[in-house]
Amino acid sequence: MLDKLEAAEARLLALEDRLRSPDIFSRPEEMKSLLAQKKELEPVILQYRLYRGILDQISEAEQLLADPSLDPELRLLAEEEVSQKNEEAAAAYETLRRLLIGKDPNDDRSVIMEIRAGTGGEEAALFAADLFRMYKMYGERKGFSIEPFTVNDTELGGYKEICFSVEGVGAYARLKFESGVHRVQRVPKTESQGRIQTSAVSVAVLPEAEEIEVDIKPSDIRMESCKSSGAGGQHINKTESAVRITHLPTGIVVECQEERSQYKNRDKAMKLLRSKLYGIKADEQTAAIADTRRTQIGSGDRSEKIRTYNFPQSRVTDHRIGLTLYALRGFMDGDMDELIDALAAADMAQKLKGQ
Repeated sequence: MLDKLEAAEARLLALEDRLRSPDIFSRPEEMKSLLAQKKELEPVILQYRLYRGILDQISEAEQLLADPSLDPELRLLAEEEVSQKNEEAAAAYETLRRLLIGKDPNDDRSVIMEIRAGTGGEEAALFAADLFRMYKMYGERKGFSIEPFTVNDTELGGYKEICFSVEGVGAYARLKFESGVHRVQRVPKTESQGRIQTSAVSVAVLPEAEEIEVDIKPSDIRMESCKSSGAGGQHINKTESAVRITHLPTGIVVECQEERSQYKNRDKAMKLLRSKLYGIKADEQTAAIADTRRTQIGSGDRSEKIRTYNFPQSRVTDHRIGLTLYALRGFMDGDMDELIDALAAADMAQKLKGQ
């Protein structure tokens, strides 16, 4: 990493030299490019110089300590300085690592989340409702706003599918690792013999896209109005306020039925469609996957699990990082930060390996 920083510092010095050239003002496009590169490099190099300066101070203090004739009071001061500077160096190095990785451009965005019941029938649908409650409570802890788009519920209060937005700065940074299949092991409410059942629920997380970021041509969509569907409700099936939009080039279908107003449902459905298309576009740009929604939702099969919630043992295990917490009740009540922080740290470590 330090070799790369030396090269980056040399690059910054070369940029600064070029920007001081008298002819640079006659080359506005080149100057614009150089300034953009300088802006990107400068925070990293300034932090690197700070880190390097702290290391120099540690080296000087250690040289003093190597002198056997050093005055005892000066030795004590030098030892204290080394201890303090080592702490400063560790903090500066961590900041430097974070700057080198760079921030995910989507981290500050709000998100669109989808939860779908998979293997397990009614029990899977009930757990889907539990997961929605968990994310809602977590969002409340973080000051995020939760707003449903589409709810396909069951007679027992579960969700075959629920789509909702999580509005707030940093929502994507905290929730992006939730994409995948969540497995639950517990005795279902419908089980009279007390037998433990394993069910699966799929979760997808998409960064919310702005209208200007995704160009959707009117000719590329088919919009239909329909009656709201679900297990019940005062205005269910009474008016055709629900909206279904099909994006013809990709075949993506989105629906919103939570508002009484067809106009509001249309607005929400378009927001959902933009986010899905933005997710696909972002993944294509990074050459990671071709279809975010398909990859994140998966088939709902138990074998694709990223996390297991074991109620008899009161544990939650994230299989990607091998972390188990024996605090399932608190976790289901939205106390998710310990696991999310661990996932973020593991993600950073993985990225650093590629530096």
